[in-house]
Amino acid sequence: MPRPMYRSRSLRRVYVRLPGGETVVHYEKRRPGPARCAICGRPLNGVPRLRASELRRLPKTAKRPERIYGGVICPSCLAKLIKKAVRSQVLEELRGSRAAPSSQAAEQ
Repeated sequence: MPRPMYRSRSLRRVYVRLPGGETVVHYEKRRPGPARCAICGRPLNGVPRLRASELRRLPKTAKRPERIYGGVICPSCLAKLIKKAVRSQVLEELRGSRAAPSSQAAEQ
């Protein structure tokens, strides 16, 4: 019978075969779920599924992709955001250029 602290299913059981042929059970904490995109909820590539204590040991470049919003937003959602931002800027510039000549004409 395992100790009471090991009876919980929050710990996963790992069966380890020893050199003498005996099989023992090791208990370890479960892996966390994958990191997910903040917009669409799709699992993110390039972000390891590790516990916080294990993630702390990794270098910064191994923890998330090196792009803007890396490790937070998936690349497809990021592309949509960038396109949306650029299109809104272009529209504002077009509106500004159309409004400018009419205001100048009114002054003359």
